[in-house]
Amino acid sequence: MEKIIFVSMIFSIGAVAGNITIDDKQQVQQKCLQCHNQEQIPNALIYRRYLKKYSTQEAMKTVILKYLKDPKQENSIMPHPFFSKFPMKEVSDLDDEDLKKNIQTFLDTFDLKKKLFLPE
Repeated sequence: MEKIIFVSMIFSIGAVAGNITIDDKQQVQQKCLQCHNQEQIPNALIYRRYLKKYSTQEAMKTVILKYLKDPKQENSIMPHPFFSKFPMKEVSDLDDEDLKKNIQTFLDTFDLKKKLFLPE
């Protein structure tokens, strides 16, 4: 019975992850999170802030894409003191399709639903 539950969980995780591959995760690590980690940017805090304001992943994807294409403080949800402490992002050199994949991977990485534990 435990094996069936475990296999079911693996399939459900795969279904939730959609078509995000290991290559997508590596690209996000190299293009995004490497700099975030060096600068000690609080990724989980940023995710929660976007989630609180926009509440759906689709809405978050739209505003994050807008910010990545035109990284100005006006296009960011972060307050002014954030930009005093952390550097302003440079314009991304990725095309829209790669940006959208990277945004989805980033959001999946910090998704709070994956951290919830529901007792049986």
